[in-house]
Amino acid sequence: MPSLVLGSSSTTRAQLLDAFGISFIQRECGFDEEQLSFTNPTHFVYHATKGKLESYLKTWDLDLPVLCADTVVTAHGEILRKAKDKADARRILEAQSGSKVSILTCMMYKSRTLELIDLSTTDYLFSLFDKKALEAYLEGDEWIGKAGACMVEGFCKAYIQEVVGLESTAMGLSVEKLLPFLNH
Repeated sequence: MPSLVLGSSSTTRAQLLDAFGISFIQRECGFDEEQLSFTNPTHFVYHATKGKLESYLKTWDLDLPVLCADTVVTAHGEILRKAKDKADARRILEAQSGSKVSILTCMMYKSRTLELIDLSTTDYLFSLFDKKALEAYLEGDEWIGKAGACMVEGFCKAYIQEVVGLESTAMGLSVEKLLPFLNH
């Protein structure tokens, strides 16, 4: 029996829950975060997550607790959204090359008796990306649909010089912070 509903179509978030042994079912929330106009990364990720949760609750009840989340990548004060195309992905990744990159994840967990809101940040310092490796990455499709076109568990991993924070936060769900609340 599942212990919660992951209100997201993210395969990475689903893999994280699997890796931590959390049973779940997955349902799309139906919220379009592109309608948000916040330029502050913290405000954006909070309101995107809140919108997902509210959208979920308009369609579904709380027979099972629901977990919604959103993630943004920032560098040089700019929110690096999901790339629109390969040229945009290149621009976004070049902004991260040799830079400090912050990845913010907001998650909201709601049951009939409990609500958890967590906004966490993981900071990475990346060395300069190899241009040939970057072009090879862009030729594939792993960057598509990823905030900041970035995969710290994939392409970007070889360029990490320093990390402060949880890798799960950077992957889209601060599972370690969720675990203590699951049996309440």
